[in-house]
Amino acid sequence: MERITPRTLSGFMELLPAKQAKMEKMMQVLRDTYSLYGFSALDTPVIEDAKILLAKGGGETEKQIYRFQKGDSDLALRFDLTVPLAKYVALHYNELAFPFRRYQIGKVYRGERAQRGRFREFYQADIDIIGDGKLDIMNEAEIPAIIYRVFRGFGLTRFQIRVNNRKILSGFYGMLGLSEKSGDIMRTVDKLDKIGAEKVSAILVDDCGLTDQQAGEILKFIAIRGTNAEVLSALEGYAGRNEIFDLGLAELQAVTKNLSAFGVPEENFAVDLTIARGLDYYTGTVYETTLLDHPEIGSVCSGGRYDNLAEFYTDRPLPGVGISIGLTRLFYVLDEQGLLNDKLPSAPCDALVLPMTEDVSKAVALAETLRSAGVRVQLYSEQKKFKQKMSYGDKIGVPYTILLGEDEIAEGKCSVKNMATGEQVKCTPEEAANHILQGLSDANGPLILEK
Repeated sequence: MERITPRTLSGFMELLPAKQAKMEKMMQVLRDTYSLYGFSALDTPVIEDAKILLAKGGGETEKQIYRFQKGDSDLALRFDLTVPLAKYVALHYNELAFPFRRYQIGKVYRGERAQRGRFREFYQADIDIIGDGKLDIMNEAEIPAIIYRVFRGFGLTRFQIRVNNRKILSGFYGMLGLSEKSGDIMRTVDKLDKIGAEKVSAILVDDCGLTDQQAGEILKFIAIRGTNAEVLSALEGYAGRNEIFDLGLAELQAVTKNLSAFGVPEENFAVDLTIARGLDYYTGTVYETTLLDHPEIGSVCSGGRYDNLAEFYTDRPLPGVGISIGLTRLFYVLDEQGLLNDKLPSAPCDALVLPMTEDVSKAVALAETLRSAGVRVQLYSEQKKFKQKMSYGDKIGVPYTILLGEDEIAEGKCSVKNMATGEQVKCTPEEAANHILQGLSDANGPLILEK
């Protein structure tokens, strides 16, 4: 039989157990945080009818989608979590309570060119709040609080949630007589951080057909800086000239006003007029989150307000607001830059019980006692030499090993060894559980380090 060389496809991430444990910790932070804010967990199918997925797509989406035939069915792998959500809400409208709040952490697929930090299969972590006809502005103010709690849960403090409102931009372009070109202008302005003001200006003039003066006015406007209060004060100087602008300014003021009530410090939040988000379906508040000490990573969490989530599937207006974290890419760049905390326990268990007698019944009972106390335990029952057993514990990175020999059994105790320090104590099973749990608590630290 010919042997097949095992390999992982380009653009697909496959982690060893220790790193997978860290990925799982990130997911748990997300699940715990989203649940705190009353979001329901959702899991939509990975495979959908191609017509469903392509309704909001076309163009680049159709080129990137993984599409295939199965019998007479035209099928495709989901390329994001938003389009399946739109289908879900339209399909189950009569069974849902609105506003509908859901979170989803799942894999999506894009057949684009694989490159450093860009994957063809990757996890997205999304939350969305969907309204029935209307959705109160308070929901848009709550989103930064959720982002803030997520990144603090990761152990980070040096991050900034940048917020803008697309109505402000649309209204300003309307003042310049450029309403029909506002979409093209926003997509161009959204590239500012990547290509710089000079190239943005050139694209606005050469590709979008603006005059040098109009391009200059736009760059001057989005360059307004200062504290949140100072930026809002500067924007008030433009009020009264365009109805859409005034509505956007009122919404942005409402969002910023409520941030302190939601517990978001000003140092982690900034009104930034350069934030536009390139996708046309955003209609109000937009968000981008960056790590202040690692701007090269780019936005690690983005999203915004949209007016009609499911327009291709139903006549009902279903406005919403949502954010998405590209979890696989975030994990990759954090790992590449050495920002994941390697000192955190990442073993599949907290303790490894090593029976030192032929009869393992006492070791089984010990393992069950520890599990009942909340300790994750693996029982090593392989007939190997002691050195090989300890080597296995080292390789999986277990924090504690527990030795159970004739002497321990006679005394009703066990020997607990801290694998990091080499310290060993003899104690009862109940004391062993408390000793291990306390040690694990002391070892807790941030998931992500700041350098």
